Amino acid sequence: MIHYQNDKNLSAQDLSQVFASSGIKRPYQDLERLQKMIDHADIIISAWDGIKLVGIARAITDYSYCCYLSDLAIDHDYQRLGIGKELVDRLRQTLGAQVSLVLLSAPSAVDYYPRIGFTSTDKGFVIARER
Repeated sequence: MIHYQNDKNLSAQDLSQVFASSGIKRPYQDLERLQKMIDHADIIISAWDGIKLVGIARAITDYSYCCYLSDLAIDHDYQRLGIGKELVDRLRQTLGAQVSLVLLSAPSAVDYYPRIGFTSTDKGFVIARER
């Protein structure tokens, strides 16, 4: 049975394993960088199967107007079980109705997000990171 937590109680190693197994493009070998990603996130909602991290929603927000969902990653063996949708639902409950939720999708996930309530927009802009 999957249980969910709304806290930062996970290790960089846990995050590394879920990133590596999910297929999301993240620097999963760089544990120091992953620890910073954990430490500086405003919200982390995680999904666990016992002591194994199987999914994560990591977000940056002002809690009043907008929230950027920077990571939504589910272990490959746990995909298609509704865990991603549940993580997003729990994130939205934490944020409340006044906060919009935005994200940048990986090309392979573009079709997924409309199925869980997101609408597509062509108004986004990015200055890509250098590394």
